[in-house]
Amino acid sequence: MINRRNLIAFAAGAGMATLAAVPALAQEVTLKLHQFLPAQANVPKLVLDVWADNVERDSGGSIKVERYPSMQLGGKPPELMDQAIDGIADVVWTVVGYTPGRFPSTEVFELPFMMTNAEAVSRAYWEKVETEWQAGEFKDVKILGAWVHGPGIFHTKDPVTKVEDLKGMKIRGGARSVNMLLEEFGATPVGMPVPAVAEGLSKGVIDGTTIPWEVTASLKVPELVHNHTEFSSKALYTLTFVLAMNKAKYESLTDAQRAAIDKNSGMEFSAFAGKTQAASDGPARQLAVDLGNNIITLSPEEVAKWEAAAQPVYERWYAEVAEKGIDGPALVEEARALIAKYPQ
Repeated sequence: MINRRNLIAFAAGAGMATLAAVPALAQEVTLKLHQFLPAQANVPKLVLDVWADNVERDSGGSIKVERYPSMQLGGKPPELMDQAIDGIADVVWTVVGYTPGRFPSTEVFELPFMMTNAEAVSRAYWEKVETEWQAGEFKDVKILGAWVHGPGIFHTKDPVTKVEDLKGMKIRGGARSVNMLLEEFGATPVGMPVPAVAEGLSKGVIDGTTIPWEVTASLKVPELVHNHTEFSSKALYTLTFVLAMNKAKYESLTDAQRAAIDKNSGMEFSAFAGKTQAASDGPARQLAVDLGNNIITLSPEEVAKWEAAAQPVYERWYAEVAEKGIDGPALVEEARALIAKYPQ
C-alpha cells in the first residue's frame, strides 16, 4: 500500500519529470516546405520527400517537415522566394528564373546549349553558390541545394524540325534566358509557371512549351500535343532551381538540428537532385512513345545550325548583365570550366 508520504513524493517526482521534459519538447520544430508542383510529380516525390524524410530521421525526430505542394500555402510560384525570405514558408523549392533578372548570375547555366549533363552542371552550379552567390545574390536566404533539370526540349502542336518552323508560334518559356532564345528563333515567348502549361495548351493560349521530359507526364503534355523535338546529345537549355530556407528559421535551430539540415544539403544533395530529375526523363519519354507521338531527334548537323542561330542570345545576355556589373564572357568561361571538372 502506498502511504500518504510516498504518494506525495511520487507526485512530486512525476511533476519534476514533466518539467524536465519541457525543454526537450521545446526543441522540437516544424518546417513548412512549400513548392509549386503536385505531390505526385517527380521532384516532390523523388527529391523533396527524400530530403524531408532524411532531415526528420537525422534530427532524431526533433524536426518535422510539413509538405505543402501545389502552392497550398497561397500565392503564385514567382512569390516563393519572397515567401522564404519573409517566413511565410520555412523552406521553398522554386525555379530561380520565376523572378526574371533578380538573380542574373545563375542564368549563365541556362544559356543555350550550355547544359551537358544534369549532375555535372548541378555540381558546377552548387560550387558557384557556395563560393560566391550565397553571400551575393542569395544573401537573403539560406541555400540548401542548387541544381538543374535534364535537357530542355520542345513539345509542340505542329512539328519543329528547323529553326524556321518556330516562326509565329506561341511557346511557353520557363525563364528569361529561354524567352530570349525563343525571340531569337522567331517564336512569341509566353511566360508562365509550369503548372499552367496544361491549361495553356488545352485552351490554345500557347502552341507548345519548352520543358524537360520528366515533367510532361504529370502535366499530361503528350496527350495535349503530339510532337517533341530533341537535340541529339545536346541540351537546348536547362533551368536553375534552388531549395532555399528562411535564414532566421535556420539560425533558430539547435546545433544538432542545423547539423541534420547541413548533412542533407550542399554539393552531394544538389548532384543527387539533378541526377534524379534527369533520370526521370526516360520513363516520361516512353509514355509519349507508347502514345505513338512524333519524336523528332535532330541530327548533329542540324543541331549545329540551331547553336549558330542561338549565338545572338549570348551577346544580348552579355550586354544586359554588364549593366549589373557582371562580366558575362568571363562568367561563361568559368561556368564551362566548372562543368568540365565533373564526369559527364
